[in-house]
Amino acid sequence: MMVEDGVMKTRSDLELLAALIEDERPGGDALSEAEQLLLRHGGLRNLFSTAQCQAPAEDRGLRRVAAAAELCRRRLLERLTRGDALTSPASTLEYLQSWLQDRRREVFTVLFLDTRHRVITAEELFQGSIDGACVYPRVVAERALILGAAAVIVAHNHPSGVAEPSLADQAITRRLKEALCLLEIRLLDHFIVGDGEPVSMADRGML
Repeated sequence: MMVEDGVMKTRSDLELLAALIEDERPGGDALSEAEQLLLRHGGLRNLFSTAQCQAPAEDRGLRRVAAAAELCRRRLLERLTRGDALTSPASTLEYLQSWLQDRRREVFTVLFLDTRHRVITAEELFQGSIDGACVYPRVVAERALILGAAAVIVAHNHPSGVAEPSLADQAITRRLKEALCLLEIRLLDHFIVGDGEPVSMADRGML
């Protein structure tokens, strides 16, 4: 469906969701389906969170929302991997927030960078419970070696919404830095993603 940018921006959340999930067959009541999705999940944020966690094969609406969320994530990653050095903290944070902010379980992700700090790729390496995830420095180091990374940026979310680094966060950051240092791979930052602005442990002097 082709829609002018100006028109698209003026449409409501309900109308945009209906446009996303509408059936190509005539007569489909996409607006009603979109309304039910929003009511059932308590709004857009919970809807996208659910779609990221699971998109049941029988739920067409959730499948399409999950696909849209994944396309947005890949678009942001593409912006980071165009070949330029990673010099825009705003773009990095936008990408990490889009990937991690609304996840219901703790997820640990890594941006792998080359010698010029260009993004090679980003990978979700560990998942956990609502209040923690087991992180293995050896796995991060192995992936960095396989990818030929010279530096990494790591990040994880706090499903509670509070982005303050915990003692466990500080401990795993030290272990990661030590393990990577032995391989001459730099840990540039560890971001904690919550409801507000992500916290940079490098800015806090915790690296």
